[in-house]
Amino acid sequence: MNIIIPMAGLGKRMRPHTLTSPKPLINIAGKPIVQHLIEEIATFTNNNINEIAFIVGNWGNKFENDLIKIAENVNAKGKIYYQTQPLGTAHALLCAKDSFNGPILIAFADTLFYSKPVNLNNDFDGFIWVQKVKNPKDFGVVKINENEIITEFIEKPDTPISNLAIIGIYYFTNSFQLKTELQNLVNNNIIKSGEFQLTDALQNMLKKQARFKVNYVDEWLDCGNKNATLYAHKKILEKNKKELINDISITNSLIIKPCFIDKNVTINNSVIGPYVSIGNNSIIQNSIIQNSIIQSNTIINDANIENSMIGNFSKITG
Repeated sequence: MNIIIPMAGLGKRMRPHTLTSPKPLINIAGKPIVQHLIEEIATFTNNNINEIAFIVGNWGNKFENDLIKIAENVNAKGKIYYQTQPLGTAHALLCAKDSFNGPILIAFADTLFYSKPVNLNNDFDGFIWVQKVKNPKDFGVVKINENEIITEFIEKPDTPISNLAIIGIYYFTNSFQLKTELQNLVNNNIIKSGEFQLTDALQNMLKKQARFKVNYVDEWLDCGNKNATLYAHKKILEKNKKELINDISITNSLIIKPCFIDKNVTINNSVIGPYVSIGNNSIIQNSIIQNSIIQSNTIINDANIENSMIGNFSKITG
């Protein structure tokens, strides 16, 4: 199967970090967000991943090369497509229509999740991953029947029709059918809130007797803003059983696990953790850091930092 990952958004809720890096390429626990996503997909599906199509903005070659390498890490071919206008999810997916071959899995790049292995068979036209939420009006939701077959898609309902939120993971056994419905939206200028909506295409497929079944995730980790990203970071550190502290220089300091500390990090007279990531070539002195993400090449002196994200090449004193 091919994986389609729309990720061209500006990431405004994660500024200033997204002024210098696309949100899906922000490191948490030593890896970009989108790499965590792809590795989780590779563990829960029985399908081989042939190609990963990344739909990006005008980011430049460095970031695009990083994405190609992430695809190659799971033995897949990476391909880059561009969305130059923010015209919605359906429009973004159409930008990658050349990769709609056979079965496809669509995954939005700010969604991390944990799921039990699933059998993506051909008994249905697709599978949609969902989780129960308290505030369904903020999400696209589905209604289901007693057999967990989807009967309706609703985008951000004003009234609580259903509490089953679509988390941003979709599987289609016939990508041509989806591509046709996406193209129909654009051809007929079917727009809601200024955007072409994926849920409208899915609803049209239902009207033509397509059958979609829900799959439930064990945990859904949003990375849409700072606090949500820190929570996802905490859960990733808890789940990862490997030793996440590399060769570092440490003097008169305490590391409270779980933490991720990359190579060439110097820590003096400090308390680090729990739930801290520190990127490579960083220096921490006379400081206390808890529940935070510190990116690479950063210097922190005489600071007490908690529940924070510190960007690359930063310097904090006091």
